[in-house]
This record gives sequence, structure tokens and C-alpha cells, in this order.
Amino acid sequence: MKCTILHESPNRMRIHVEEEPMSLSQADIWEFYLKSVEGIMDAKVHDRTGNIIITYICNREKIIKCLSEFSYEKALSLVPEHTGRQLNREYENKLAFTVLKRVIGKAFLPYPLKTAFAIFYGTKYISKALKALSKRNVNVDVLDGTAIGISLVRGNFSTAASIMLMLKVGEILEEWTHKKTVDDLARSMALNVDNTWLIQDGKEILTSINEIKVGDKILVRTGNVIPLDGKVLVGEAMVNQASITGESIPVHKAEGSYVYAGTVVEEGCITISVDKDLGSGRYDRIVKMIEESEKLKSNTESKAGKLADKLVPYTLGATVITYLLTKNVTKALSILMVDFSCALKLSMPIAVLSAMRESNFYNISVKGGKFMEAVSEADTIVFDKTGTLTHAVPKVAGIVTFGGKDETEMLRLAACLEEHYPHSIANAVVEEAKSRGLIHEENHSTVEYVVAHGISSKVGDEKVIIGSHHFVFQDEGAVIPEGEEVKFDNIPPEYSQLFLAISGKLASVILIEDPLREEAMAVINSLKKLGIKKTIMMTGDNDRTAKVIAEAVGVDEYYAEVLPEDKANFIKAEREAGRKVIMIGDGINDSPALSEADVGIAISEGAAIAREIADITISADNLFALVTLKSVSDALMARIKKNYRFIISFNFMLILLGVGGVIPPTTSAFLHNLSTLGVSVKSMTNLLE
Repeated sequence: MKCTILHESPNRMRIHVEEEPMSLSQADIWEFYLKSVEGIMDAKVHDRTGNIIITYICNREKIIKCLSEFSYEKALSLVPEHTGRQLNREYENKLAFTVLKRVIGKAFLPYPLKTAFAIFYGTKYISKALKALSKRNVNVDVLDGTAIGISLVRGNFSTAASIMLMLKVGEILEEWTHKKTVDDLARSMALNVDNTWLIQDGKEILTSINEIKVGDKILVRTGNVIPLDGKVLVGEAMVNQASITGESIPVHKAEGSYVYAGTVVEEGCITISVDKDLGSGRYDRIVKMIEESEKLKSNTESKAGKLADKLVPYTLGATVITYLLTKNVTKALSILMVDFSCALKLSMPIAVLSAMRESNFYNISVKGGKFMEAVSEADTIVFDKTGTLTHAVPKVAGIVTFGGKDETEMLRLAACLEEHYPHSIANAVVEEAKSRGLIHEENHSTVEYVVAHGISSKVGDEKVIIGSHHFVFQDEGAVIPEGEEVKFDNIPPEYSQLFLAISGKLASVILIEDPLREEAMAVINSLKKLGIKKTIMMTGDNDRTAKVIAEAVGVDEYYAEVLPEDKANFIKAEREAGRKVIMIGDGINDSPALSEADVGIAISEGAAIAREIADITISADNLFALVTLKSVSDALMARIKKNYRFIISFNFMLILLGVGGVIPPTTSAFLHNLSTLGVSVKSMTNLLE
């Protein structure tokens, strides 16, 4: 590509692309191509001028080479489905056209036409006001319609036109600000990827959904998210579709049924024929999810919105009283031009959406403002142990076999079963088999996950179970092979243990080294400083292992060998005692507790159903994301309250200035819209420095 360097300074270059006028899509390709180059810190592309400003830390020659090698065709794949450039251009043009139309009309149209246009456009606002009143709604439409109507009746058509211009500009800016916030959040969330089981030549292959094509067959089991739209070919399942359809109870799906990406198989197993590629409608679904999440308003947001509606009648009353006392229509109109509703109702959700976007930057996905408020108010946090306080990637420390079984074969069989239900311990077994180069073909029957800590299946005519001590020995009644009791008793107690039994007899014990997260103690201490008064650890692991971890991280209480329902019942009791509870976990067995808590937080690499049920998902890389989440949530609530105080005081000041005759109605409208925009833009900025 031929480019001209227009200007250079240290680590900065401004170039011009020598071609026909650049389109919006071409500008996006340039921008994402340059930002993908290592050493380029930023690239701003101006499509109207064809100029690009590049900030870099690499050597100059590398930049020149990148520019010369650029190709639209090769770089196209770097651009996401939506970039935001088209949205910004659409509203830039709307704003410019609205202002230009007013300027031209005022300068060139004859007075009769100006009057006609003022009446024509004014009737729209008046009809909105009458419609609201007919439904007994005294809202901002009534304020606007009254102000414009009074101006028209008085024959002050220029004032009416100016008021309408201010209102129109305000509407465009409000809509633009809101859509941009939603768009930014949606684009950041749309980058998430996942894996699925592809059925190929009768075998199950774990495959990235990026590689799945229309017509492929995928298998989805209990606890997993359906990654792509399609029709059920084989099997039956109960599918939770709440995230898409809003249905509160799972829906039965069988052969011929249609299933949607993002829904969860709560029970059963289905083979799906994919009929939509990844990305088809994905962005739109995420936007829908975000818009739905806006309904999950925090109490502070809801109170602000209700207050805004309640203030409208008072504004009307003040207008009437001002006119009766002063007999000055201009002063009365100044009050009508200032309503608290716009700023309160716009800035609050924008602050929440921006906080969600900022959280996503830290790999924290939040499903609604009410959950961030709950995090801010929480005083109790309950941790699952494995994969939460300990590393999400525990390792196999050893394998003890019984009944003459071969260690390699036992690991192969365990990996074959565990890979179907991702969890940190299951992942450890699968990774150990992979590191030893073991290929584990699917030679077992249907795999069944039993919620009380285990997996059951059949290999040939033999029943195979794998799971916790409680599941294998108490629930399933497995026994230790005769004469090997001493060997069993001498298993090192410092490791977590995964038991594998075949036909009712213990075949092996897989020892899991579950190292504590280095940051765990610091995270718990930081949470306490941020207002968390009670920290608890709950685990299905044995008491000896649990005690060591609990003492190491410094939790206030711990509970060992608990079942999923025990966790949920404990959280329910805490809430009934008046505490605000956060639950954090990563497994299918954590799902009941995640649902019961005021805020359920799932680890991103845990079970899919845990992520779906949870209100918030955090990255598995660093537990300090919890501290970041708490800090962002606290800062969000502080911002909302600060916005509230500013909006009330500033707009009240405008009313006083209007009543005092200091400023006319058009100036009141201008300053009101300007303050609304200012608060909204401020609400879009990051909460954490």
C-alpha cells in the first residue's frame, strides 16, 4: 500500500493513505491491522481525510515495513463483527444535520414558513404531552409540550423553535451516549470463545467453536452451555432458556426441537446439527442480554428514576405559581425547560453500563447493576476451595492402584470419564493423561454426572465410578480389595484424593496436588479492608486438607465434606440472618449455592452451568479480580450518589436563575442539556485510576 509520511516526531508518525476516499470498513481494517502489530501502542484512523496517526515504541523500519505490506484482504479477518465506527458516524451526521437545518432555516426561510414549521413540529411535542396526560402520566413529555405550546400560543415562534432544537439535540446526544455505552460493552463481551464436543466419524473430539461449521454435529451434556443454534438430532434434555426467552423453568427438548446458543442443558444429553456459524446473531444476542440486564437495576437507580418522575408535577406546580406571582411567562417557561428526569434517568444506567464495561476490561463479566450494588453492600463471602482459593489448574501428584490394576490404564480411564465434565480436578486428570501421551478413546457408555460429587458410566459390562470418598464408598458402596487395607490407610493425607472404582471395587486413588493460590491470603485481607466482615470456605474435600487451606488463607470459618445442598442451605441461613452474601465457586456442584446467594460469582474456566447461573463471572488467572470487582462496585455506587446530588443541585440552581429572570428559557434548556450530557460523559469514564 502506498502511503505518504506527513509528519514525524519521536515515537509518533502521521501518514496519508494514497487512494480513493477511505470507507468506514477500510478505516476499521487499517486500525485493527496496525493495533495488532507488536510495538504499535495506538493507531487513530481518520477516514474522511485518509490520515492515520501512529504511536509506537518499536523501530521506525518496522512501521515502514508494516505499511508497505498492508493488504485489505489479508487484514480483514482482524476486524470484529462490530467496531462502533458506523454507530458514531451515524450520530455525528444526525447531530450535524439537525443543527445545520436550524441554521439554514433561521437564515433563509421567510417568516411565514418559519411559523408553519414551528407549528408543524410543535404539534408533535404537544400531542405527546396530551397522550401522556390521557394515561394519567405527568412526565417530562408534559413539561416539553407545555413549554412549546405556551410559546406558540404567545406567537413566540422563534423561542418555540429554539426550545425544540435544544430538545432534539438533547435526544440525539442521549441516544448516542446510551447506544455507544451498550455497543462498547457488547463488543468487549463478544470476544469470548468456548469449546464443544464435535461428533466426527462416530467419535467425540473437543473442538473450538471457531472451527465449527454449519451442518456439523455437536454433543452437549448435562451442565454445559449450548454454544451454537441448531436442531436436536438425537437424545432428550431439559434446557434452561432463561437467558434467551426469559422462561423461568427448563424446557424439554427432543429430536426435531430447536435449541439456542447461550442456553444450558440442565439434565440430559443431546446431539445437535448446527445451522448457524459462530457470530451469526451473537452480537445482537449480547446487546439483547445487556438491554435485559438494564432491567436488573440497583435500588439506588430505581429510587433515582422514581424520584425523577415524582419531581415532574412539582416542576409544573412551580411553573404555575411563578406565573401567578410574577405574571411573567418567560420566567415560568424557564422552569419548564429544566427537568430532573432526563439527567437522572440517563446518567444512572450509563454509569452502570460503563462500570460493567470497565469490569469486563478486568475479565469480570457482570449481568446487571443490582449485582454490583449487592457486591458493594455485601458483608459475607463464601468460597468454594478447589479451583477458587486453590489454583484452577491442580496437578496429579501420584496414582495408587489396587487389585493389580495398571497405573497407566487407570489414568487413561479416569481421563476418559473426567473430560466430559470440566472442573479443576477433572482438568488435572485430563492434562496428566495428555502429558503422558495417553490416548483415551470413547469406549464407555453414556457418562452420567451425579451431583453428589461423582461420575458413573459403564465399560463393557462393568460399572465404573469416579469421585469423592463419600460418593464412591458411601453412596455407591464400593469396597477396598481384600488385603489392601493397609495400603489404603497409608495414602498421603496432604493430597486431595479422587477415587476410581470398577464393579464395586476400588481400582485406584489419584492424588491431586492442589496448590494454594499465592494471592489468596492477600485477597481475603484486602476484601476485609473493603468492608467484608465474614469470610468462609466450604468444600467437599476431607477435613484434614480443608483445615490446612483454611489456616493458610485466613478465612474466619471453614466447613469440610459438604454436599451441594449443604452449601446452599448455609447461604440461605446467612441471608435469613440479615447478611448480604457473595458465593464464589467453579463447579456444577456449586450451582445451587450460586443461585441462593445475593451474588453468585463463577470462575470463568469452571463448569459452564456455573457460569450461566452465576450473576458475575471472573477470570481464573488471578483472584485479585474479586478485589477489583468490590472496588469498582463501591466506586460505582459512590458515583451514582454523586451524580444524584449534582443533578438535583445544578438543575435547582437553573430554576432559581430562570425565576429570577437572569437567564431566558432557551438558555435554561441549553444548560440543562449540557449538564445532562456532561454528567453522562463523566459517567462513561473509568471508575478506577
